Amino acid sequence: MTAAAAVLVAVALVILPGRVGAVRRLRRLHDPAYRDSSPLQALPARTDALGVASALDLLAACLRAGLPTARAAAAVAAEAPEPLASALSRASDLLMLGADPASAWAQATAGVADDSVTALARMARRSARSGTGLATAVAELAERRRGELEDAAAARAERAGVLIGGPLGLCFLPAFLCLGIVPVVLGLAGRVLDGGLL
Repeated sequence: MTAAAAVLVAVALVILPGRVGAVRRLRRLHDPAYRDSSPLQALPARTDALGVASALDLLAACLRAGLPTARAAAAVAAEAPEPLASALSRASDLLMLGADPASAWAQATAGVADDSVTALARMARRSARSGTGLATAVAELAERRRGELEDAAAARAERAGVLIGGPLGLCFLPAFLCLGIVPVVLGLAGRVLDGGLL
């Protein structure tokens, strides 16, 4: 009796999470209070990481073409994802008004927590102080950002493979034991016991 109860509890634990999700979805369809509160509205906006790398590539191309930093930043800000677009726009506005490049980039990126934006501002300030070209550094930043994204995607794929292995093992191991090992052992045991070898 206790084995049957344990099996029923195990089946309920497997089925219950799907049932609860289905009930919530059905309730969301029929109840106006649930319909208005979409879970997608509560999610924070994510930065388009590949868009940031592409915008940095575009900025490097504009700088290589000979555009001044202010005009290049303004041209790229129109298509760049946030928070890079607002930082480029603010830096462009400040630079066009005649602000010192180091202070313009510092003010434009104040309060921005994105690593690519702060790295770009650091490179722009260094370039303004030393007089070195900014295009090569920005292109390298875009390539580094793309490499980081590839590494992160590869790590997620490897982790998914490891996480999938556990449930697959739990599904196939009992089947392998029941359909592969147990019949062979029972067949051998029957021959050994019937043949009088023991």
